[in-house]
This record gives sequence, structure tokens and C-alpha cells, in this order.
Amino acid sequence: MSMIQDNLNTVESNILNACRRSGRDRNDVTLIAVSKTKPVSDIREAMAAGCTVFGENKVQELKDKTAEITEPLHWHMIGHLQVNKVKYLPGMVDLIHSVDNDKLAAEIEKQAAKHDLIMDILCEVNMAHEDTKFGLTPEETPDFVRRTLALPHLRIRGLMTIAPYTEDAETNRPYFKGLKELLGQINETLPPDRQMDILSMGMTGDYQVAIEEGATMVRIGTGIFGERNYDIT
Repeated sequence: MSMIQDNLNTVESNILNACRRSGRDRNDVTLIAVSKTKPVSDIREAMAAGCTVFGENKVQELKDKTAEITEPLHWHMIGHLQVNKVKYLPGMVDLIHSVDNDKLAAEIEKQAAKHDLIMDILCEVNMAHEDTKFGLTPEETPDFVRRTLALPHLRIRGLMTIAPYTEDAETNRPYFKGLKELLGQINETLPPDRQMDILSMGMTGDYQVAIEEGATMVRIGTGIFGERNYDIT
């Protein structure tokens, strides 16, 4: 058995156990294999082991990989997104996780309209108010969601957060709990057909806690592929 297959078995077991502990259905949690900096051969190993959803941080890397891997996969843009790179994403990705300002939302609307499609997005929220991270503050998020609802080619599916790096996953529980509460509070103000249903939170070091607090998507890279490899060329 390959390292990636072995790692995926461990991750799957951990997800299942976290779902059981919190009384949730395993089918309610989507595993996103974060393949940034990883070669196509690693992605193919993960595909062979059953992965169908992959997350990338950089648009150029996403373009290169989707050009080489033509099988029907679900690609997500999970990294910070520059406005001038948005034009490449319609039709390439199922979901953009990192929308956190009006200029970016307007550009996604413009490019989606050009392709006559609806882009699914998540609003990135900086729950821990970290200076080094992108994202809206929790306080800014409700108004941003309301403004973005006016854009006809965008569909806000939910919220995303990147919790602080920690050696103790329990320290991130309040941020995950807070994001779920924020989603609930915003949903109370939205019409039934615009309700948000995705919470993208939890990474290799803390995804089990995130699932216990309501994550519907977890983004796992190192836990599947091992340490990052920045030399993929």
C-alpha cells in the first residue's frame, strides 16, 4: 500500500470517528485533498484511492494540473485569489473558498456573466483576527454577504476560515464554533432560497475538532500527501 493510500485510510477513519462522536452523518463532510505543490503523480495516487475533490492555492498551478488531468474531478480554489487571475476560473473550479472583498466579488460576477454561469463561492472569515491572514472580520461578514447577494452570477454557499496554526487542536475549537454560529445568524436574515449550507474549516492539524463543531468541508494536505514539496517543476 502506498503512503498516500495509507494516509487516506487514516484520515477517513478519523473523519468517521469525529462524525460518530458528534452524531453526524459521514456523508455530510466533504474531504478536500489539498494538492498544492504536489506533482500530478501524487494526485493520481489519491484518485486511485478514491479522492475526487482537490484544492489548489494558485491559479497557475490549477491551470497546469487541470490541463494534464482531464478526468472528471471537482477542483476548488482555496488560496488567496488575485483579481487579475479570476478570469481563468469559470468552468475550471466548482467552488472558490477565499472571497473576502467587494472588488474580488465584482470581478467574479463579471467573469461568470461572460461565461453565462453561476459561480459558487464561500466568504473567507478571519475568525482569530490574525494580522497575517486574509479574510473578513466576523463583524464585517453579514454586511458583505448581503451586498454580494445582489450579484446575480454569484451564489454564496457558506463560510470558510483558516484557523491559527497550533500544536493543540482544542485551542481552535472556539473559532470553529464561532464560524458555525455566524453562519446560523446570517442565515436567519436570508430568504429560504439563499440559505448557506457550507462550513469549510479544519486542516491537517485540527480537522477532527472542526468536524465536531460542524465542518461540512475539511481541507487536508499534509495529512494525505506528506510535507509540502515546493520543487514540482
